[in-house]
Amino acid sequence: MINSSPAAGILDRLSKASSAEDFFSLLGVDYDPKIVNVARLHILKRMGQYFAKEQFAGAAEPEIRARCKAMLERSYADFVASSPIDQRVFKVLKEGAADPKKAAAFVPLSELK
Repeated sequence: MINSSPAAGILDRLSKASSAEDFFSLLGVDYDPKIVNVARLHILKRMGQYFAKEQFAGAAEPEIRARCKAMLERSYADFVASSPIDQRVFKVLKEGAADPKKAAAFVPLSELK
């Protein structure tokens, strides 16, 4: 668990989180451990994607906390509704399905020696 002063802002506290469970705890988001055990990195990566689109300048702490909570809830919901393979948040999974129409290399048996 995070050892951070209650006075520290939520962004500071999240930056010191060391597990997905810490994020859920800090933001007060309920979760199913079975889903988090399978998709923890995917959920946090997706939250990072949503986070990158946010602008917090000038926002009050309660608004920042609420927006972060909403991002985590949305990220988690993405993986409740579908699998990490379906969501493809990591490059290796995206590239694995990049061009499904691309023909696989074919070598006829007569060419093998």
